[in-house]
Amino acid sequence: MTPFTSTAIKMDSKGLSILDQTQLPKLEAWLESPNVESMIQHIRELRVRGAPLIGVAASLQLGWLAEKGASEAEVEKALWALREARPTAVNLMNCLDRMLRTMKTKGVDALADEAEAICLEDVRLCERMAKNGAALIEDGDQLLTHCNTGGLATVGMGTALGAAIQAVRDGKKIHVYVDETRPLLQGGRLNTWECAKHKIPYTLICDNMAAFLMQKGKVDRVLVGADRIARNGDFANKIGTYSLAVNCKFHGLPFYVVAPRTTVDVNCAHGGDIPVEERKPEEVWKASSAHGAPVWNPAFDVTPSDLVTAWILDTGVYDRADVRAGALIG
Repeated sequence: MTPFTSTAIKMDSKGLSILDQTQLPKLEAWLESPNVESMIQHIRELRVRGAPLIGVAASLQLGWLAEKGASEAEVEKALWALREARPTAVNLMNCLDRMLRTMKTKGVDALADEAEAICLEDVRLCERMAKNGAALIEDGDQLLTHCNTGGLATVGMGTALGAAIQAVRDGKKIHVYVDETRPLLQGGRLNTWECAKHKIPYTLICDNMAAFLMQKGKVDRVLVGADRIARNGDFANKIGTYSLAVNCKFHGLPFYVVAPRTTVDVNCAHGGDIPVEERKPEEVWKASSAHGAPVWNPAFDVTPSDLVTAWILDTGVYDRADVRAGALIG
């Protein structure tokens, strides 16, 4: 496969490696992923994360497996195992379905090229999303983000944070407020790391400070990513996103979801059909120092489409009327 390097994943003659996101920002450590089992563990342990990136990483792992001479039966077994790595992020399923169709129509030998095509496509999708999103950001805007939505979550420049990066490249002066995103602090650890890399002025806040920040008039708009978007526009994203949407509604602030078309689940009618992953209580115990306490730990929540101002996709910007007319699946 052709060598390449992105912010969070790279391919060379030795195979596939990922930047261990659980160690950021303290340590930038690259981990090899020599086989499907290792990739499954990397995904489950959030060493590689972000809905678009998970789909690309799984596809590249299959492409590498095929290039090393695996049979169609071996590849298909690996593909179904990868599908089970995380349940909510539909990009994983969409990308693997594409790989399966390619294998069934063109054979195992076509999988390496297809994986590379998926990877390069993600870069282009990010560029289009960033431009579409940046067009809605005004000079002087104060933005609020949640979780991590930059190059650590994609192969390209990102989704919601990608729009902020593009706005800065366009010469706009902006400030980004970064939600910690508890319990694993993907905003506090990862979005701050990316903002610093791109020289974007930012301020880190605890999740429960967002409403007060809005009341103080320090937020002009909120941009978030998505792990799965239903046909009606409901979407799942990192836990805490729904709260932001409700607070935006109360304070009259625009609330945007930024995602590639690969995050739309055409088979999902509404948010109630989105599977929500529940994770280990240890993640909350570690964050709260309350080891042994009973824990409910959903990794995501679902935001109703009525709370969304617009959906920013690589194909365009869609309002609620567009979505009701079927724009997300058109």
